[in-house]
Amino acid sequence: MKFPTQARLYAIVDFGYVAENDMEHVTEALISGGADIVQLRAKGIAPDIVSTAARKTIPLCKAAGIPFILNDYPEMAVALGADGVHIGQDDGAIADVRKIVGKGMLIGRSTHSLAQAKQALEDGADYIGFGPLFPTPTKAGRPAIGLDEVLEMEALVGKHLPAFCIGGIKPENLGQVMSAGASRCVVVSHLLTASDISAATSAVKSAIPCL
Repeated sequence: MKFPTQARLYAIVDFGYVAENDMEHVTEALISGGADIVQLRAKGIAPDIVSTAARKTIPLCKAAGIPFILNDYPEMAVALGADGVHIGQDDGAIADVRKIVGKGMLIGRSTHSLAQAKQALEDGADYIGFGPLFPTPTKAGRPAIGLDEVLEMEALVGKHLPAFCIGGIKPENLGQVMSAGASRCVVVSHLLTASDISAATSAVKSAIPCL
């Protein structure tokens, strides 16, 4: 799958916030609210549970025509027909993951500095996450990198591949993120803890300028 060039809101269905039985409902709400990409993130969850959740949510994304990304588990991503896999800095080389998933699958890389973002571009990532910009419970213990490098990252990396700012982003600071130079964002806890996930997603999406 080619990465949707106009994608600007990346949503994550995270087991840290969403119960196993709510995966489909939450995914549907994120999609109906306008999420351009959906990732399933399941840190510390048994692989069979991850697989079951992915099997339920992949068809929802395919029906909506948006990419489904599996966090980690490249072999599982291939077996289940995911559109992409997302890996962190400690999850091995992009080249090694590419050998597993092939040329047709998207590979995203988490980056936490300008140097890492540039390296991901050189290594052949299809997109990156850049952050965390602010402290976030989703990445407890990881220091925030702030907004100072966003503009330079966009100029050096974002013009070559989609770069999504991530980490503690919510309506109260989204304007700061955009003013710092960001063009795409990942929003997690704000959406997943909203009383109306679809409405919250729609509101965030409308606050991100079109590309």
